[in-house]
This record gives sequence, structure tokens and C-alpha cells, in this order.
Amino acid sequence: MTYKEALKYLDSLIDYEKIDSYDYKESVKLERMNNFIERLGNPHLDLNCIHIAGTKGKGSTSAMVASVLKEAGYKVGLYTSPHLISFRERIRINDELISEEDLSRILEDKISPVIENIDKESDDYPTFFEVYTALAFSYFKEKKVDFCVLEVGMGGRLDATNVIKKPFCCGITQISYEHTQKLGNTLEEIAAQKAGIIKDDNICISSIQEDSVLNIIRKVCGERNTRLYEVGSDLYFKEERLERDPGSKPVFSVTGILNEYPSLELGLLGRHQFINATTAIGLIESLRFYDIIIRDEAVKQGLKNVQWPGRLQIIQRDPCMVLDGAQNRASARALREAVRDFFTYKKLILVLGISKDKDIKGICGELEPVSDEIILTKADLPRAEEPGVLKGFIEKKTTLTSSVQEAINIAKDMARPSDLILVTGSLFVVGEVLKKYDNILNHSEITCQR
Repeated sequence: MTYKEALKYLDSLIDYEKIDSYDYKESVKLERMNNFIERLGNPHLDLNCIHIAGTKGKGSTSAMVASVLKEAGYKVGLYTSPHLISFRERIRINDELISEEDLSRILEDKISPVIENIDKESDDYPTFFEVYTALAFSYFKEKKVDFCVLEVGMGGRLDATNVIKKPFCCGITQISYEHTQKLGNTLEEIAAQKAGIIKDDNICISSIQEDSVLNIIRKVCGERNTRLYEVGSDLYFKEERLERDPGSKPVFSVTGILNEYPSLELGLLGRHQFINATTAIGLIESLRFYDIIIRDEAVKQGLKNVQWPGRLQIIQRDPCMVLDGAQNRASARALREAVRDFFTYKKLILVLGISKDKDIKGICGELEPVSDEIILTKADLPRAEEPGVLKGFIEKKTTLTSSVQEAINIAKDMARPSDLILVTGSLFVVGEVLKKYDNILNHSEITCQR
């Protein structure tokens, strides 16, 4: 099986990331993933996992944990979703993407023979995300990683990553409204899905949360005899330096569960990343309960050097172009504040494309007031909302486009060297822009400045 054939095979599987409407609780079944992974020999049972769920910040937090563990000298597998350009981004070891050869070989030798023996019309036939999660587990086991950092795809309770039985610890980043048609219409319902990753007799680190969300997390931890540590109560952070210069790293300090971490530099922009970093430190400190001690210098260097594409990522200057996958109201608010804190510009040109199942009203409401020009667009997938529909949520004059490329061309024509082009609303939109800029970036598949 060539890499091209492997991609075609994966693309033939049902992929709920591309579908805008389906019955989540009927379509997503953890039992199916359990049956599938068992047929593969349960490779996940041999992995030392750290499991992370949440609405916003789970990807950044996962990247921070993996970066710290790498700096400590460990071989670290990182599984995240979605990808921006290549399927390979989802599976990496110490920042190296799974190779085309390894992906194709594992899919052909281990995964597809099992799938061939499953009735395609049955409830047991696996989805794209389930297959790719199983592929990640198989790859990490084969490469004998020391740790496996798993980011939940959607929700938590029913997510394919939740087949792991006994992680070292779990993290729940900030929870806000997302996927309400699938996870629930209230924060409490959404929190219950996220808290589904909490295991018996374990350790849970929670980011700063709404009281109603914390009550759910506390309840589940109590029922499962799991130790809970909360950012804001058991762990604290303090901002030390935040310069209005995207080339300058933010500096902050953390009082952890077990230690003090002064004057930490952070490789990711935005005050909201202080919360994610503190959550990551809590997860790292949790390893001490298993007699695994991560030195302070590894924490310092891991946070300083962390890389995570598509989050306040600068890909061009004069005019400055920034990409960020803000996919809900809370993330859009954090993005708006980060742009205010770190960038100096005369005019902000917003390129906005949002998926149908997102909080369109909330995202537009946060970003419209700070935008001087608004260009509406859509990613090339069925879930993308039409720009004409987005226009109904915006009062200012807008420009409608039929593709991301058209939107970028118009934005560049509008912009003067002192302006800021902000591309956001959907990671799929961000991915299309990164693919276009790929030939001028440092990595053949993923961007440079993160």
C-alpha cells in the first residue's frame, strides 16, 4: 500500500469531522472502538498515557505536556486532531510526524486485515477517527514510547481515545459551549461528557472553570475516588511580562501542586495560554505520585520551546498575517484580547470562515467590533457554513468570497504594510491557508513560526 493508497483508504471511511449533521449518541459508540481495538490486540494497554479533554486549550495543553516530557529526555507520542495540512500531523513522536512509510505499512499490515473481516453494514464497522486512533496506538507501541499524550477528539465519554483503561492522569481544560447539538445544550451536559474521561483511583487536573462545570467535575472525581487539583485553587499563575510585541515571549510564574516555577517563558501567545500552561504543569507534577520526577529545567525549556501551529501563528509580515483556529465564542474572545495585547496595527482585516455546527453568532459578536474590514469565506468541506449565512450575523459591511484563496487574495490587496490580516473561525480555513504558504515555511507539511 502506497501512501497515496493509504490516504484513499482512510478517506473511504465515514468521517464525522466532515459531516455537519448526525445523531452523535447513535453514531459514536465507545463499544465499537473497544471491539475494534481488541481485534488488534489491545496495543493501547501497553502505553503510559496522559489523557486531555476540554473545549478550548486541549491541543495547546497536550503540546505543552509533550514538549516538557521531551525536554526531560523521554520519547513522547502525541496524538491530536484535527490536522491542518496532513493526516500525519495527528501522530508524532518528539515533534516528528509519523512517516508516510510507517503510516502506510501499519494500515496495510495491521489495520486493514482486521477491518476486512468486519461487516461493512454492521454497527461494528469502524469510522475514520477510530481507525486513526487505533493506528496511533499501534505506532506508539511499536516505537516503544515512554509516554503517550492523548487529546480527545470530541466530548470525552464516547470518544475513541477513551478506550484507555488507566492513564497516569487526565486533564480537563476550559469548558465552554461547543457542539451543543451533540454534547448537550447546557454547560453541565457538556461537562458531563468531558468528565467521562476521568477514571477510578486516578488524578485529574482541571483548568479554571465555571462553577457549574466544576461541580460536575468534582462530583465525578468524588464518585471515582480520583484526586482533583484545580487551577485557581490548588495551582496558581501570575503574569510577569507581556509586551506588545509578537516576537517577545510572555513571561509568567506558577505555584504548582508541589513546586514553584518562577519566570517561565512561554512559546505560545495569549494570556489564555497561561491557564493552559498551568494545567500542563499540574499534569507533569502528577507524575511524581508515580515516582516520576520531571526536573524544573525541563519544565522551563519545554514551555519555552513548545510549538503548536494554527494558534496565533504569524506566517507573514508587512502586512502581518496571523492564523488562529478560534472555533467558539470563548476562544474568539481570547483571540480578540490576544490581538489587542500583542499586535500593533492601523487596520485589522478579518478573514472569517466558520463551520455550521459552531456558535456563529458568538464568534461574530466577539470579532466584528475589533475588525475594520471583514471578508467572509468557507473551507472546502460540507460542514463549512456559506458566507451569505455568516453575513446575517454581522452588521458591518462585508465582502463575500467562495473560497479561502479568494479571501486571502482580497485581504492582501486591501492591506497596507502596517495592517493586520487575521484569519480565523475554523481550523479547516487555517489549514487551507497553511497549505498555500507551505512552500515558504520551514517544514514540508507544517508551518514554521508557531
